[in-house]
Amino acid sequence: MNFKDVWDHTSFFIMKLQIKVIPGAKRTLLKEEGDVFKVYLTAPALEGRANEALVEFLAEHFGVKRSAIEIVKGLKSRHKIVNILGI
Repeated sequence: MNFKDVWDHTSFFIMKLQIKVIPGAKRTLLKEEGDVFKVYLTAPALEGRANEALVEFLAEHFGVKRSAIEIVKGLKSRHKIVNILGI
């Protein structure tokens, strides 16, 4: 048995998104601008609260578990690369 026999590639997908986060907004909102998504979050950019709010918002928006959202790049930046597993 080899790797191809065990792995079902049709059941595992990853969506990679470029996101610009705007923390401290009046309301939480997602806007698409070209290849980049802008996510307005009510959470402040303090002690990782905006990152947590981003993960929670994206999980709810795309209908996946929070554990399926991974911030790959930009933990301390407004510009982020996010992977969403299982889409």
